[in-house]
Amino acid sequence: MKSKIKTKFICQQCGHESPQWLGKCPSCREWNSFAEEKFSSSGVSVQARRQLTGFSSEVVNLKDVSVGEFSRYATGIKEFDNMLGGGVAPGSLILLGGAPGIGKSTLMLHVSSALSACGTVLYISGEESLSQVKSRAERLKIRKENIFLASETNLQNIVEAVNKFSPKFLIIDSIQTTYHPELSSAPGTVGQIRETAAELLRIAKSKNIAVFVLGHVTKEGDLAGPRVLEHIVDTVLYFENERQHVYRILRAYKNRFGPTSEIGIFEMNSSGLSEVSNPSLIFLGERAVNAPGNIVTVSMEGTRPLLLEVQALAARTNFPVPRRMVSGYDANRVTILIAVLEKRLDLPLEMQDIFVNVAGGVKIKETSADLAAACAIVSANSGFICPKDLAVFGEVGLSGEARGVSFAAERLNEAEKLGFKKAVIPKGNFKNLSYKGKIEVVGAQTVDDAVKAIRN
Repeated sequence: MKSKIKTKFICQQCGHESPQWLGKCPSCREWNSFAEEKFSSSGVSVQARRQLTGFSSEVVNLKDVSVGEFSRYATGIKEFDNMLGGGVAPGSLILLGGAPGIGKSTLMLHVSSALSACGTVLYISGEESLSQVKSRAERLKIRKENIFLASETNLQNIVEAVNKFSPKFLIIDSIQTTYHPELSSAPGTVGQIRETAAELLRIAKSKNIAVFVLGHVTKEGDLAGPRVLEHIVDTVLYFENERQHVYRILRAYKNRFGPTSEIGIFEMNSSGLSEVSNPSLIFLGERAVNAPGNIVTVSMEGTRPLLLEVQALAARTNFPVPRRMVSGYDANRVTILIAVLEKRLDLPLEMQDIFVNVAGGVKIKETSADLAAACAIVSANSGFICPKDLAVFGEVGLSGEARGVSFAAERLNEAEKLGFKKAVIPKGNFKNLSYKGKIEVVGAQTVDDAVKAIRN
């Protein structure tokens, strides 16, 4: 019996389905994002009934499963390997996203050069010709042995090339330009991205190939395409900074085979992307030491402590409602800190524009910079200068208390390596503190105690 064909309209941003076209998506609130797709009565797209790659396994007992083949491939790029948990896992599907021109293709060429020593690398470019990829590889001085190129967007031809060369590593640049030949929709639509990603997942798992997929981002900074793409892949890596910054920060938002708290820091130069071994020294290299409102904090990014400069500026406002502008930190946290300073320290900030910035383009994800941000705001408002060899970290509560944070000893050790002589931390961290270094550690029970310790 012939199945009945139905038409659905699917949002190209979030994948929301509707029986009719809508101008605005009720799920993600995006305008003009619906595209028409045809489905059978069973709910399967009429163009995507046949899989290009088969993937199945027999039912076996867990104790009989061997993990001998699960040995990671180290790229030699320490920043990249640490993010993935020690190297590239075989059979994994990795999504790399970022703004146009930020260095996704450049990083993948470096990774291809490193992985070519472990096996064949098949690099599929859907955005550039072979000569364009070759010219970039020569500029980056990429090792060309064991790396095969193809300029292709047809997924069926890509599968045939994989079957022919049997590579250990496959790179797709990019997922938005690759299309499934049995779907009539345009490349980059929800149906195309969903089916293409599912086929690449079957290739990775059935053939034990590590697959890298490059993806674009929207103007809002999110990965382009449906959210189902992030659910299909094993790892999501994302370049945080804009391409105007010299330093690129790569963060793992999802990782089935490693941590999600690690970051990788790279520097863009004429020879491509080079890893930064001591990022704390880089971020503090242009620090203004004779200006009020500047203070150094220690933030933990996974297992790595980073010394970052927190800047604050307080200026009299000419508007009825003062402005609160924050870059690199949670704006809601800064709003809370300003309210705590007004209430607990009686600071007249109600008619002051407050600007807070984390220098270097880094975005602090944890709350350990609360105490440093609060002290920087007080310094900017009162005009006193914080000592250049002083570091501050700790969380601030609504009562103005300084609350302890994790990894206090690791933070102090990192500060000592860079020549800091004094640190102001919450008193709660003195309990079970294992630090035995030379830094003079001062405990603060409240924000007021921390400010007095800095001024003294």
